[in-house]
Amino acid sequence: MHIDRMPTWKNPKHGQQWLNTLLDYAFPKIGRMPIDSIGQPEALMCLSPIWTDKHETARRLAQRIKTVLDVAKSKGFRSGENLVTEIKDAQILPKVKVKLQHHDAIPWRDVPAFFTKLNERSATTAKALQFTVLTASRTTEVLDMTWPEVDVEARLWTVPATRMKGGKEHRVPLTDDMLAILEPFKAMASVYVFEEQKRHKLLSNMSMMMLLRRMGRDGFTVHGFRSSYWDWAAEAANAPRKLVKAALAHQIGSNVARAYARSDLLEWRWELMNDWISQCREKISGGKYGKTKGRHAH
Repeated sequence: MHIDRMPTWKNPKHGQQWLNTLLDYAFPKIGRMPIDSIGQPEALMCLSPIWTDKHETARRLAQRIKTVLDVAKSKGFRSGENLVTEIKDAQILPKVKVKLQHHDAIPWRDVPAFFTKLNERSATTAKALQFTVLTASRTTEVLDMTWPEVDVEARLWTVPATRMKGGKEHRVPLTDDMLAILEPFKAMASVYVFEEQKRHKLLSNMSMMMLLRRMGRDGFTVHGFRSSYWDWAAEAANAPRKLVKAALAHQIGSNVARAYARSDLLEWRWELMNDWISQCREKISGGKYGKTKGRHAH
């Protein structure tokens, strides 16, 4: 089943994560059982121990067990209602109040000081974090970035829909500063841009977070820089929300509204991106954005 579904995954990493959830929490307990003998007690053996402490993982595990059982039924190996659905409908497992995760962001006025310190580092992780901050991108978008996505002549990085959270292709303007970060990595002749030089493999998802901790910024997250960008765009650049949402690849409005929003506002985003880089590279005192600007408001 997993092999059949591989072409539908956003990327190989996602497919592996899907399987790893079952390997870690389901296979050790019910992996050797015939598929038609798995009932509610067996499913609860997998779900109950982590339902409260690791609720998000447990929720995903339930979805994946349900998918496996649905496929088994479609192939004639099981019959009747899906037991995961029965467990949910009967409310056998307790309700868990999910705490909202806040991505703690460095205040945008403090970004230049941080960026100056970051610029003193030459490791691949530091360069990947620089690129992440400047492009206001998500961690996985940068770490899984490949050279075929980069068009140096057009000065564009095109992230395919399969790698985007919203499932829609996203174009990122590449400024001189961004291209300067990428240029040294071309010599590695790798498929991925930010591979580890010694081991020739992708940087881990935690690599940039660990760098923040080493730099004494353990109270903040990599994802938080997107919030820093958002706050700066609203408070200093006075940019329209629609423009900032397009830059961050956020969905805009309802499905109908998105159907009519054909443009990704790329030309406007070029200017906004250059202004953000100017902010990142300036000192806190006497900064360019001491006063609210209005040239993006029209």
